Amino acid sequence: MKTAEVRQAYLSYFEGKGHRVVPSSTLVPRDDPTLLFTNAGMNQFKDALLGREDPGYKRAVSSQRCVRAGGKHNDLENVGYTARHLTFFEMLGNFSFGDYFKEETIAWAWAFVTEELKLSKDRLWVTVHPTDDESRCLWRDKIGIRPERVVDHGDNFWAMGDTGPCGPCTEIFYDHGPEVPGGPPGSADEDGDRYIEVWNLVFPQFDRAADGELTPLPAPGVDTGMGLERMATVLQGVHSNFEIDLFAGLMRRAGEFAGIRGRAAVLANPSLRVIADHLRSSAFLIADGVAPGNEDRAYVLRRIIRRGLRHSYKLKIQEPFFHQLADDLAAEMGEAYPLLVEKLADIKRTLLAEEERFADTLSQGMELLEGTLAGQDDDCIPGEVLFKLYDTYGFPTDLTADIARERGLAVDMPGFEAEMERQRERGRASARFDFALGQKVRVDSKV
Repeated sequence: MKTAEVRQAYLSYFEGKGHRVVPSSTLVPRDDPTLLFTNAGMNQFKDALLGREDPGYKRAVSSQRCVRAGGKHNDLENVGYTARHLTFFEMLGNFSFGDYFKEETIAWAWAFVTEELKLSKDRLWVTVHPTDDESRCLWRDKIGIRPERVVDHGDNFWAMGDTGPCGPCTEIFYDHGPEVPGGPPGSADEDGDRYIEVWNLVFPQFDRAADGELTPLPAPGVDTGMGLERMATVLQGVHSNFEIDLFAGLMRRAGEFAGIRGRAAVLANPSLRVIADHLRSSAFLIADGVAPGNEDRAYVLRRIIRRGLRHSYKLKIQEPFFHQLADDLAAEMGEAYPLLVEKLADIKRTLLAEEERFADTLSQGMELLEGTLAGQDDDCIPGEVLFKLYDTYGFPTDLTADIARERGLAVDMPGFEAEMERQRERGRASARFDFALGQKVRVDSKV
C-alpha cells in the first residue's frame, strides 16, 4: 500500500465513524508560545481537549504535518543515523472531545489495523499503563489479545504539562520478525528495531494539580497519533522510513546529482537520507511562511538547510541543486498538500538563495576544519574552532558536531560557550562605549 493510500484510508475510515476531516494546521503554531513548531496532531485541538472552546464537532480526524527540530522535541541530529528519525513527518490522528472514550477507541483502532490495513494479529502487541485496568481488560477480554502480549509499561502516561489534563495511554506495536534485532516492549532489548510502536491511543481523563493530585475530568477526551511514514514501512515490508515510496523519488533524484545510482546504493547512503528529509522539512516550513534567519524558527530552518547542504558537499555535488528537489517533492506530495504547489516558486527561490549564500563559506569552513584536524592529535574539536566556524563561516554548532560524530570526535562545547560569552561581553562593552560617545556628542553640540 502506498503512503498516500494509507493516509486516505485512515481519513476515510474515521470519517465513516462520524469524524470531521480537519485539514492540517500550519507548522507555525498559532497562539501557543510554548511551541517552536507544530509537533503533534493534537496541537490544533489543544483548546478543545482542555474544554476551553467548542470547535463545533465532537469528533475529528486529521493528517497533521509536523516538525521536530529544535526545542524539547529535536530529532535533527539523529536523522541519517537511524531508521526511524525524521525532522518532518505526518501524524494521523482521531480525536474525541467529550464524546466516545476507551472502548470505542480501542475497538476502532484494532479493526482499522487488522481489517482495513490487513496487519496480521500474530504480529501485534500492546502496552498499557499499570494502573489502567480498563484498557487492559478491553484488550484481553473484548479484543482477545493473548495476555502475554498485553504488557504493562510505566511510560504509558501522557501529560500536556506539569499541571493540567493528563491520562494513561495504550500503544500498539508491530513485530518486524526475528531477523531484526530487538525485544518486545518492556524487555531489556525494547529499544531495538524489531518491535516498533505504530499507534498511540491517549486518554486525557484527569486534571493534575500542582501537588500531583489527580482529579477526574468532567469530559474525558481521546487523542491518538499514528506516524504515517512508520506505518508505511510496515505495510511496504521494509525496516526504514527511507525505504518507503515517499522517499524513493527524492533520494533517487539527489543520487543522480551525486552520481549514485541503483536502489541499493541510494538507500544505503546516509547523506542522501539527510538531504531527502531536510528538503521536506525546509520546503514545508518555507511554504508556511518561515524564512531562513538568525533567530528562533528562522535559525532552525537555516540549520536544517545548511546541514543538508553540508551533506551535498560531502557527496561532492558542485552545483546548486537542493532547490531543484522541490519540484520532485511537489509532484509527490502536492495532491495531499496543495500549498506545496502554490508556494513552489517561493520555496525554490528561498532555497537557492540560501544555497548561494552558504556555498563559499561552506568550502572555506571545511578547509579550516580539515586543517585543524590534520594539525592536532586531540580527539576533540576545540571550542575556539567551533566558534570561528560559527561566527565567521556560518556553521551551526550541531553541523560541526555532526561532522565530529562521523569521525568519532568530541566537540568542546564549554569552550565554545566561553568564546560566545567573550563575544557578548565585547558587544556589551561596545554598546557602553557607543552610548558614552553619543552622550559626549550631544553635550558638545550644545556648546
